[in-house]
Amino acid sequence: MHNKEQVSALQLSFMIMLFEIGSTPLFLLGAKAKQDSWLAMCTGAAAGLVLLMLLMWIQHRSRHYDLIGMLVLHFGKIAGSAVGGTYSLYFAYQSMRNVRDLGELTALTLLPNSPMSVTMLIFVGTALYAIWKGTEVVFRLPEVLLPVVLSFYAVLVLLLGIMGSLDFNHLAPVFENGFKPIADAALPDIVSFPFGQMIVFLMLWSLWDKPGVPVKNSVAAYLLISIFLIFMNALNVAVLGPAIAGTSQLPFLKTVRTLSNLKFIERLDILVTIQLYIGLLVKMMLFYFCSVKAIAELTGKPAKWWVFPVGAAIYGASFLERDYTQHIAIGLGPSLKIDSVFQVAIPLLLAVSILLRSWFARPSS
Repeated sequence: MHNKEQVSALQLSFMIMLFEIGSTPLFLLGAKAKQDSWLAMCTGAAAGLVLLMLLMWIQHRSRHYDLIGMLVLHFGKIAGSAVGGTYSLYFAYQSMRNVRDLGELTALTLLPNSPMSVTMLIFVGTALYAIWKGTEVVFRLPEVLLPVVLSFYAVLVLLLGIMGSLDFNHLAPVFENGFKPIADAALPDIVSFPFGQMIVFLMLWSLWDKPGVPVKNSVAAYLLISIFLIFMNALNVAVLGPAIAGTSQLPFLKTVRTLSNLKFIERLDILVTIQLYIGLLVKMMLFYFCSVKAIAELTGKPAKWWVFPVGAAIYGASFLERDYTQHIAIGLGPSLKIDSVFQVAIPLLLAVSILLRSWFARPSS
């Protein structure tokens, strides 16, 4: 079950960071906790870290297998293949959500008069080309793009600091209503998005050029990006205040628009949009890649057979939701409930199965 296409530990950590950024800084996650939303992010990140440890342990115990191989190995051929098939659909569904996000964002910010169908087709086509070219190309992208994204964010944060837009009094009082609203906002919602989405790396760690899991790189990338996302969450509240940040469709865009007093720079929101395009494109592409990889493994056919059909299905499905309001309502409602099955319940079953298998395999004294 060794894979010819291999990636380095550094490529994996860059991919984790860019994948986790995705569209996350765009929204105020944990808005229900108001000024404590950043604490809800901390709670979600901590729970996500526990989940990451579980996923890495599962990978460590099934070194040469990816998620599909593990499911077939531990659940048996029929049940394992059936669950693997639903994972392939789940990854394609997540990819579709990102395609729709990209389409809606373009219509909202940069190209209000261009048909969404065209912009979404361009995005799917770009991802399709990268996946068609293979694993190496997919994993080379974050090496180029992550420094760009982080430097853009750094510039915007610096400008917000210089302009005196930041008012950290907006983050007080801390723990105003105790820990319960924070926990309610974090679990399961913030764990599902973005931290629980690390489930895709069970499809990718087996591509590492050494057996096992790059634990240090994976944990370091996860911790760094969690701190960044918590900071961006606090930043939105510090600039806009909890009321406006919580009700705004795209709070980070609004935050950056507060810099419009800068006479020497105009249309800074284009910077934000570019960052989000990069983040969303990588996220969409990785889900798409994992969907193709899963279905190729289940059918025993080469991945290239499936790149076009899966891409077409993702593109077609991205039109199913009526409008942006419905898209967000489904994304932050029923979708998060499905997530916990794929991100938590099935990995837990896998872990139990691994433990039972090793228990029964022990020679009796």
